[in-house]
Parts: sequence; C-alpha cells; structure tokens
Amino acid sequence: MADAADHADVVVVGAGPVGLFTAFYAGLRGLSVIIIDSLDEPGGQVSALYPEKIIRDVAGFPEIRGRDLVDALVRQVDPFKPHWRLGHSANRLLDSAGVFTVTCTDGTSVSGRTVIVTGGVGNFTPRTLPNSDDFAGRGISYFVRDPSALRGQRVVIVGGGDSAFDWADTLHGVAAEVVLVHRRDRFRAHQDTVDRVLGRGVRVLTNSQVHSVEGTPDLRAVMIANADANELTRLECDHVVAALGFVANLGPIADWGLSLRDRKVVVDRLMRTSWPGVFAAGDICTYEGRVPLIAVGFGEAATAVNHAAVHVDPQASAFPGHSTDEPGPRRLSAPPALV
Repeated sequence: MADAADHADVVVVGAGPVGLFTAFYAGLRGLSVIIIDSLDEPGGQVSALYPEKIIRDVAGFPEIRGRDLVDALVRQVDPFKPHWRLGHSANRLLDSAGVFTVTCTDGTSVSGRTVIVTGGVGNFTPRTLPNSDDFAGRGISYFVRDPSALRGQRVVIVGGGDSAFDWADTLHGVAAEVVLVHRRDRFRAHQDTVDRVLGRGVRVLTNSQVHSVEGTPDLRAVMIANADANELTRLECDHVVAALGFVANLGPIADWGLSLRDRKVVVDRLMRTSWPGVFAAGDICTYEGRVPLIAVGFGEAATAVNHAAVHVDPQASAFPGHSTDEPGPRRLSAPPALV
C-alpha cells in the first residue's frame, strides 16, 4: 500500500468499512481515490477493536467476523487501485478554486475535487470503571482483540449493549466462566443476541454495577453493587471487559467549519455537508432518523459517491445504472492539477 499519489478525484477520509466501500463505489464510477486514515491498517474501529467480533447485520452474510469483513472490503476495492495514506491523520481542509487540499498532521497533503468524510465516530476513548486505571494491562480491557487469550479464565463483562452481548456470545465456551453485569434490567443489544446469550446459560446480573475492582498486583475480583438488594457482593474473576462504549471526539474535523450536531457532521439527503463539495457517510454523519449500522453506512456511501461524481463532473448522472450494466468502470475526467 504505497503512498504514491497526492491528487485524485475523491479524497476519502477514513478507512473503516464505510470508507472502504466508499472508495470501491467511487472506483466503480470511474473516479480516482485517495484514502486517508490515522491507523496503520484499513478497517477502522473494526480492525483496531473488534477483529474477532461476529457481525450479523450486513446484508448477504448470516454472520461474518470483523477482520473477514474488512479483508473482503479491501479485496473489493483493490482492483480500482486507490492510493493509500495509512498512518496519516487528516488535520486541515482548504478549498482553492474548487480543489480541496487535506493536510495531515505530519505536514504532508493531498488534493481532490471532492472530499467524503467517513471517519466513523472520529477519535474515541473508552468509558472507564471505578479505579480501573490501576489495572490497565493487568486484568481490565475495553475490547477483545484475541478471544483465545482469555481461554480458561473467569471473565466479567460490564454493559448491556451490542458489544457486551457480542463478547458474552463470543467468549462463551472459550472462557471458563462468563458473567455479564448490567445496571438495568433491560438491554440495548439486538434481541436475537440477547436470547442466544441467555439461552446458553450465561450468568447475567441486572440492576447491578461494578463498585470497585480489587487485586494485588493483578485484578482478582470485582465488587458488585446491586440496587435491588442494596448490598455489595464480591465476585472473583481473572479479567474484566468494560463494554461501556466510547466517548467520541471528532478531533481536527471539528474545526473544519462543517455544521455539527451532537459531535457529528450534519448532512442532507444527498449526504452533502454544509461545505459544498464535501460529503459525509457512516457514523460520523447525522440526520433525522439515522440508524448507526454498518449496513446503513454502505447505502450512505453509495449516495455520497453518486452525488460527489456530479460535483466532479456536472455532466455526469447521479444514477449511473446498475453495476451489471457495463463491463467495467470508466473515468469521468482527468485528476486535477496541483495548486
């Protein structure tokens, strides 16, 4: 993945699943593409945090592991030969006579006729447990890159959303014991996953929170506060997965002058931002009724690209026909000259 090009029709900021599909669809429309991402490998949060997680809400896949989805998306885009700028954080965005320049934090820059921002939730930091900093790397984690590392251990998972139940599902049968702790008696996870985890007999403590964690020097137990019983219970364990979600931070994108709401980029139904020529797709964008799913982001990517194609070439159609209609992609126009 060489850093060969510094100008293209489209600059895609973010190489997560939605960014990869954006680059593929741009290639399908005959547009040249540069992909920028701060991580050293494609896949965004899926590669960094959940490579072994099973994903069940992508069309066409009854279930697919996170790393396998990313690998498939990379194979899908590779024939269009996008230019990769991995390990580069997008810092500033400028527009000069219809040519956008994205400057990275290391001082390098690329240019394009349009920009599509697909940076997921931006930079993210995990929500923590009480006194958990004392056990960083010694029994507490916020995601599981390799489930086999927890084989035979007693694992406590904290949370009631999709990540918590996905890890409970994944680790059942790998860990010696899995206990899920949630502060409410209702869950935010997909009902199918909840039913599967409960059906497997995973112990679930509801209306409960982790009051503190104990151990010297490594984690050995958690103190559970139960709201119903109004008491503390000591639960011995070897590892805690705090699946409490992340606090999103747009980072430098927040200073680009785009219209924002709740730390997300506001777009219209064509995926246009408030800056003409700049589009957004995936979890970094927001509009009324949006559902934060990878599958939704894929549809937004196609919408963004089709209308970005018209921005690049006003004679182009926003609907190019179906991918089966023609034998291969055609370029819309030559890439812009550097300015």
